[in-house]
Amino acid sequence: MTQLTASPPSVPAATNSVLPAFLTAPTARYVVRRLGQSVLTIFLTLTTVFVLIRMAPGDPAYSMAGPLATTEDLAQIRTNLGLDQSIFTQYALYLKGLFTLDLGTSYSFQAPAFDVVLQRIPYTITLAIAAILLTTVVSIPLGIWMARRADTRRELGANVVTIAGQSMPDFWTGLMLLTFFAVLIPVLPAAGFTTWSSLILPAVTVAILQIALISRMVRREMVSAYASPYVTVARSRGVTEREITWRYALRNSSIPVLTALGTRFASMLNGVVVVEVVFAWPGVGSLVVRALETRDYPLIQATVLVTAVLAVLVQLAVDLCYPLLDPRVRLGKAAS
Repeated sequence: MTQLTASPPSVPAATNSVLPAFLTAPTARYVVRRLGQSVLTIFLTLTTVFVLIRMAPGDPAYSMAGPLATTEDLAQIRTNLGLDQSIFTQYALYLKGLFTLDLGTSYSFQAPAFDVVLQRIPYTITLAIAAILLTTVVSIPLGIWMARRADTRRELGANVVTIAGQSMPDFWTGLMLLTFFAVLIPVLPAAGFTTWSSLILPAVTVAILQIALISRMVRREMVSAYASPYVTVARSRGVTEREITWRYALRNSSIPVLTALGTRFASMLNGVVVVEVVFAWPGVGSLVVRALETRDYPLIQATVLVTAVLAVLVQLAVDLCYPLLDPRVRLGKAAS
């Protein structure tokens, strides 16, 4: 858990203290401790997934052999896959392969599972980056606009729109966009990744929900910041509303907003399953669906490993950005 300590709300200090605050020994110790926690988190996640997928109903041998397979055929396939061994033996072999990144051969693709995931993960990362950039560009100005017009008719109308965006399921939004822009007005590709224009509909579908969530958070944080004493003092000194908004209020509201954006981005890296299936996007989300349908244990485990590492790295990067946004924040412990 990130330990953040800060002085009472006030006008942010000068930025010349950012680098010394960021490069302190407590920060280095914090990074090392977080890395250790991250390794433990990933290990526990992989262990949990290993146990759960083997407890789930279904038989990989049956999925591979088909409904006409005999009992002898199923027994032979289980032997070839090592599924006839005890779960403890399978787990020991899994840990041994984990340290060498040899997670086994995918049952579906007949190729190393880790390589299959690495071929798909760039598409998911591309979609996640496009969606989070669109979310940031739209939601922050929209949230500021709503905060500056709080409790007005305009802000009420914007609230209705954001609540509607928050209420629409991803699959319904994707199908509506697909129907309108790929069928009725065929200006964008309907599925797959052929050109960069193929990225527009999936990214917009993912971003709509995120924009609704983040803009409402920005609005709430900005309204609270506008009511703070340091903003009142700034106004009494003749500081313009534009400077108050961007230099004071937004900066003091940036940490919770950044945390929310980082969390949403990390979840996107785990695969936006529904959107990837709707648009036949060749990312890890659709890959997981196929792996679950065929009980492809190595592929599921490789996907969890890659996405868990990416999510942990994103969260660590977000934590390290806190002192850059607010020089009062210290990672690990408060500065004397």
